[in-house]
Formats: sequence, C-alpha cells, structure tokens
Amino acid sequence: MVEFHRFSLENGLKVIVHQDETTPIVTFNLLYNVGSRDEDPERTGFAHLFEHLMFGGSVNIPVYDEPLERAGGENNAFTSTDITNYYITVPRENLETAFWLESDRMLSLDFSQRSLDIQKSVVIEEFNQRYLNQPYGDAWLLLRPLAYKVHPYRWPTIGKDPKHIMDSNLQEVKDFFFSYYAPNNAILCLSGNVTIDEVKHLANKWFAPIPSREVKPKNLPKEPTQIEQRVMEVTRSVPFHSIYTAFHMCHRLHPDYHVVDLISDILSNGKSSRLYQNLVKGKELFSSIDAYITGEIDEGLLVVAGILNKDVDPYDAQGAIFEELQDLPKSLNEQELEKVKNRLESTFTFGLTNSLDKAMNLCYFELLGDANMINTEVERYRKVTIADVQRVSSRLFNVSNSSTLIYRAEKR
Repeated sequence: MVEFHRFSLENGLKVIVHQDETTPIVTFNLLYNVGSRDEDPERTGFAHLFEHLMFGGSVNIPVYDEPLERAGGENNAFTSTDITNYYITVPRENLETAFWLESDRMLSLDFSQRSLDIQKSVVIEEFNQRYLNQPYGDAWLLLRPLAYKVHPYRWPTIGKDPKHIMDSNLQEVKDFFFSYYAPNNAILCLSGNVTIDEVKHLANKWFAPIPSREVKPKNLPKEPTQIEQRVMEVTRSVPFHSIYTAFHMCHRLHPDYHVVDLISDILSNGKSSRLYQNLVKGKELFSSIDAYITGEIDEGLLVVAGILNKDVDPYDAQGAIFEELQDLPKSLNEQELEKVKNRLESTFTFGLTNSLDKAMNLCYFELLGDANMINTEVERYRKVTIADVQRVSSRLFNVSNSSTLIYRAEKR
C-alpha cells in the first residue's frame, strides 16, 4: 500500500506527497499534461523540443545543471504522446534546490534565438540519428500514419518531419510554452524522506507566486473505427525483412485495457511465450518477435513486431502471426493466464520499491483521475478472466482492425 497526501495550490498546481523515511534521497517529479498529441499537425515535435529547451536555462538560472550538481542531485526527462515528465533526485537536505530550479523554469524560460537554435540543432540531429540513419529507424514514422488517419497519435513524439522544427520561430515556441507549461496543467509529486508540512511550505514559497495560465483545451479528434485491413510495403537497407502489425485497442481508462495488456504478455513476455515458442523456436520464421501495447491515454495500439529469418517470405510470416492470434482465445488455459498475472504483479510491485517509480506513477494516475489507482492497479489485472481474454482478443485481432508495415531488405 502506497500512502500519500494530496493538496492543491490556488494557482491550480496539484501536489502529492509520499513519505518514506527509509531513504535519504527525495524524488521530485513534475508532470506536465502535454505531449505530442497536443501539437499542431504542421508543427510537430514541439513537446519533444521543449524537453530540450527546459534544460537550456531559465530567466534567473542560465545553466540549469550547475546548481543541481553542486547540490548532489541528478535529473532527466521524457516526452510521450500524452505527457512530458521532468524529475530530480536530490539529498533531502538540498530539497529546496529542486523547488527553486523547477519553479523558475515553469515561470519562464530563457527565450532567446541562440538557445532555440542550439536546441533545434540537437533535436534535428537526434531525428536523423535515431529515426533516419539506423536500420528500421523510421518504422514508427511509417506505422503511426498507417494506423491513425485522424487522431494526432498519427505522428511519433519526435515529430513528422525535421522541417517542422527547423522552420519554427521564437514566437511559436513562446506560445506553446505559455499554452501548456502552467501550474494549472501540472502535477508535482515528492517521494522520499520529506514531511507534508515541509512540502507545503516549499510549494507555497516557490510555486504559489506563479500565476495560472489559460491552458489550451484538448479538442482532439476521435479516430474512426477501422473497417478494412491496411498494408504498406517499403524497401530499405536493412539486414533482414521485418513486419510490424498494429491493432487498435481501447483507451487507458477502459475496463478492457488490462485485458489487452495481459494478452500482449501472453503472446511475447519471455522465451516461454507463445510467439517465441511457435514462431521463433518452432517454425523458425522469426529471429525475434515481440508484442506490446503503446499504453496511451486515448485509444492506443497493440503491436506485433518481428525480424524474419533469412529467405522467409513476409506474407508467410504475416499469415503465421494471424494464426497464432486467432488461436489464442481457443487454447488459453488458467495456468498460462496465472503465470503472466504473477509476472506482471511482481514487476509492478518491485517497481514501487523505487522512489522515482512511485513518484512517476502517482503523478500519472492522478492525471488519469486518481493517484490511488497505484494501489488498485494489480487487482484490476487479477480480476481478468479467460472469458475476458476470449471476448477481447476475438474482437481485437480482426483482420479489418490491422495495419501492417512490411519492411523488405534490399537485395544484394
């Protein structure tokens, strides 16, 4: 049981405190309710750009890392389609340093052309290195727009095209910041050796003076139900053919979300899983294969992705995948389902021994509606039955609900 206390400041900032006296370290986690789904389709990659800009200095603190390093702290951040998350770990006696740093960059960044140009170059280089210049790197640049036609999940977090970042100007960047990076669009969690009174004092001292802002409303289009199979083939300079098949699934708060998550584990979690045993080891069609969910707040995807063995035809491999998916509801047994439940419970529970994982989970569940979901999540998985898996997988793995990207290796 993760115990916590919640309060809100007048400017709308939500604060969660989890007290853990067993550690000398405090995790300071700040979640902003903004991700790539909030971007203009003609200016994608902004949320990820801000992950970099936020470390480029604020109005009063030109170099973010220096005071944090002097305080013995560490920091990092990540951006997803739904959220942007910043975290600091710091010795408890230097906790105020984290409040000072994060409140100052929430107040306002150092909006200079020089800073923007530097971070634009960094992001464009990352785009080229990770997505364009390595084998299979552009898979998500191709698969997302194949699966999504309307919803902004149709582009990855890095953006559609580096030109969107290259062409951005300082005013657009300022507008994006003041539309989303606001106390009334953020959730802060402190996890570690802190007291509630101490956090209330520091939160009021450093964050309360920041005014709430007019946060841009989320008017996201709903993705229409897919009614026919989609297939796309590309040829690339890669070692072997590969396949990515995506199936539309429910949103994060849907009762069937946990069913789909368990289905992905039944298919590919470990060497005893179905896809490994039957398609890697048994039929020797794939050298590796995986199934996973994107886990997004709006309707996401379950993806089956694999690299084929030499001389295997992609369409034969695709047919074998569908055979496995359609066999699942017919052949699942209690022992197999219980095994993946136990593994998932073990992984989730072990994660909560870490103050950073606790802080990030508390913020995320609060964003979903209630931080206490951290204490009920395992039970939701435990309640999933074979009948649930049969019902959901029969609908999920309909061919008309699939989008398949076939990556062909260039002939040499």
